[in-house]
Amino acid sequence: MAKKLTQIGTSWGIIIPRSILEIMGINPILDKVDIDIDNKVLKIKKSTEECNK
Repeated sequence: MAKKLTQIGTSWGIIIPRSILEIMGINPILDKVDIDIDNKVLKIKKSTEECNK
């Protein structure tokens, strides 16, 4: 799936479809994600840390 980056203030982001979040078991309201770069590949995974509102 190809996605276009979206400018958010002075940063850039992507919209992750709900279906992908469901496959990954991520609740965007309750969960945090860990972001890592490995050999120029961006990796996103569900964090084991709890998210405090």
